Amino acid sequence: MELARVTERAAVAASTLIGRGDEKAADQAAVDAMRRELNTLNIDGEVVIGEGERDEAPMLYIGEKVGTGKGPKVDIALDPLEGTTLTAKGMQNALAVVAMAEGGTLLNAPDVYMEKIAIGGGYPAGLIDLDADPADNVKALAKAKGVGVELVNVCILDRPRHAEIIAKVREAGARVTLISDGDIAGVIHCTDPATGIDMYLGTGGAPEGVLAAAGLRCTGGQMQGRLVTNDDGQKQRAAKMGIKDFNKKYEMNEMASGDVVLSVTGVTSGSMLSGIQQNGNEVWTDTLLMRSSTNTIRWIKARHATMDKFHLDE
Repeated sequence: MELARVTERAAVAASTLIGRGDEKAADQAAVDAMRRELNTLNIDGEVVIGEGERDEAPMLYIGEKVGTGKGPKVDIALDPLEGTTLTAKGMQNALAVVAMAEGGTLLNAPDVYMEKIAIGGGYPAGLIDLDADPADNVKALAKAKGVGVELVNVCILDRPRHAEIIAKVREAGARVTLISDGDIAGVIHCTDPATGIDMYLGTGGAPEGVLAAAGLRCTGGQMQGRLVTNDDGQKQRAAKMGIKDFNKKYEMNEMASGDVVLSVTGVTSGSMLSGIQQNGNEVWTDTLLMRSSTNTIRWIKARHATMDKFHLDE
């Protein structure tokens, strides 16, 4: 429950800048609030997925220590504001996200791209394969789900690099839902049938891939990813973080193992979570809290009696 408070604080802070066109200010507000709340937790935490490397990020950088230092040693993966553009433009599905796991169990992914494929839980192991043709993955999922291919919905980032994937999915007869940003949300949507998303496919951020894998660990989903390192500089950054095989196809359990807890709070409303709502001095938050060891999923709709308790001006 303490982790839910972390994402609640970050989401509320970012919400004060919804629709104002300032991505950096919204992100910084979320970062500041998340860091303050993390440092109240009785953990010996280290940020392994953060806002960037130490010389590139003033707060919540990779390698930063968080918490009081008096509790268990844990890895922290976070995105204080997944969807900075979405927030700045007042669009759907902006989120505050934190994953916490036993120390040494989250992949230290560099800030490069990652090829990804993901589905929700309840399907036979090994059903999908990152190296298979998109049409074959879609057909395999439809068969396992017991529906026609036309009822399979694939979420893909709307980018020119995905034109071929989009075409192949549509040629197979499946539906495509295009999103402008937010591929953590895209993957996690696979875990909730109410979103209508069955599969996520395409290339997005590698750090976001680890956070998404943490979410799928909690629901029994499936995911594979492969880092995309296009130049020597990216390979050097990956090697610095312990990556040895640049072509390795990572399974979900290799990106997030051990006991994982994931908290996601909506900043702007989407198909899975409501955004921050303020009524006078009251604030409402909507949070998804998951744990892998118990496969527990909690939806927490919370009313916070006073906006002042969020200390947004500190």
